[in-house]
Amino acid sequence: MDFELILKVYPFFIKAAGITILLSILTALLGIFCAVLGVYARLSRFVWLRFIGAAYVSVFRGTPALIQLFILYFGGPQIGIQLTAFEAGVIGLGLNIGAYMTETIRGAIVSVNKGQSEAGRTLGLSRWLTMRYVILPQAFRLMIRPLGVNINALIKGTSLVAAISVVELTYTAQRYIGSTYKPFEMFLLAGVFYMVIVYVVARGITWLDNKAKIA
Repeated sequence: MDFELILKVYPFFIKAAGITILLSILTALLGIFCAVLGVYARLSRFVWLRFIGAAYVSVFRGTPALIQLFILYFGGPQIGIQLTAFEAGVIGLGLNIGAYMTETIRGAIVSVNKGQSEAGRTLGLSRWLTMRYVILPQAFRLMIRPLGVNINALIKGTSLVAAISVVELTYTAQRYIGSTYKPFEMFLLAGVFYMVIVYVVARGITWLDNKAKIA
């Protein structure tokens, strides 16, 4: 184990970890936005909207995220879509995780007892108000941990953008392997950073879940 080398390069990994965190935040926000639209489509009374929602989920869950990134970054220019590597990474991973979040949120909503919807209607609430004030508060408690799993998977999945040259943790490790010929140390250092980020997020999710149970 070359500890001297690790101490020499770790500041560059800290910078790369910042890129990974920023990428994760932007991707998660885009994923949640896509999931909200996806859930709305999946639960819509309109057949054509349900079809679009189902198609979105099927396409992005049924194909590898890496292929989706390649299509956006390398294939995009052929149809007039010019994206930087970072932009392609955010959009590609955001659309991908959004499909998984769609099913997570939808599953939480449909698991709420149907009697709750009937109770809301009995009180004179519209379908939208019943969803907002009766169903979603209960579904939120059910979706926190599954969404946390999605987000942690997303953080680790950001390593895929190294394939399109986004300078995050995995790309940084690969770059220094080329000059140091020390793959064990470089990948171990990257792995430690990923583990710390995931641990912090997991603790945050646990805290939020506990608060939701008390509320």
